[in-house]
Amino acid sequence: MRNTGILPTEQDAARERHPAAAGQAPEPDSQAQRAALRVENLSAWYGRKLAVADVSLDIAANSVTALIGPSGCGKSTLIRTFNRMHEFAPHARVEGRVLLEGVNVYDPGIDPARVRQRIGMVFQKPNPFPTLSIAENVAAGLRFLGVRSRAEIGDRVETALKLAALWDEVRNDLKKPGIALSGGQQQRLCIARAIAVEPEIILMDEPCSALDPVATLKIEDLMRGLAERYTIVIVTHNMQQAARVSDATAFMLMGEDGAGHLIEYRPTQELFTRPQDRRTEDYITGRFG
Repeated sequence: MRNTGILPTEQDAARERHPAAAGQAPEPDSQAQRAALRVENLSAWYGRKLAVADVSLDIAANSVTALIGPSGCGKSTLIRTFNRMHEFAPHARVEGRVLLEGVNVYDPGIDPARVRQRIGMVFQKPNPFPTLSIAENVAAGLRFLGVRSRAEIGDRVETALKLAALWDEVRNDLKKPGIALSGGQQQRLCIARAIAVEPEIILMDEPCSALDPVATLKIEDLMRGLAERYTIVIVTHNMQQAARVSDATAFMLMGEDGAGHLIEYRPTQELFTRPQDRRTEDYITGRFG
């Protein structure tokens, strides 16, 4: 097991001796697959404003999980709590637990930078570093983590670009600015940047909302391929996209308290064909939202 600094060595050893200590987590409505991430009774605030209320769910490893729901229902806030990006907001706080390998990422002594290494983030708008080349954009996280070997950086940049399905398009232009790429290429560059530091989970916050249909399909195909190696969580407003790419779907809705609540979480095909909650059915059939 790779130790990247978030877990004490003795805890890693205990998990090797007793695999159940890492937690046996279900798919939605299933015990068949372990959870890459377990969220327990999580609530999030911006100051006094409750944004997400008492969410619990298990995210299956090597799968694509979609979060859907109307704008403002807390989807983006929820995924930002997974890797502690929520705490960048002024006066933000979280209650509850987010368990990675059975360890709460909010426990005292846990390094947030290591959490974000293992749980990467791709944002809604492509955001390559404007002053860096294509190669240096991918290498930025590696340098932050202290990797200095040029050979290792070169190998990991190439591997990340290949996994992001971008290598063949940029292999001869690695010194060109990242912002010189098209919008869809920039988003794949950002995915490569997240991959380069070897995360286990990749969070994607509406990664296709600024892209044209051709670029969107490339990102969707990429997500399905990446799920063989990584766990993917995607926030999307596109019902067709959620149905196409995800294995499980969580539907969120704003409650009377003004906070986002998890209404239903099931395998995607079941949620879209046999929703258990009338509010889910109303949303996916376009009656509201």
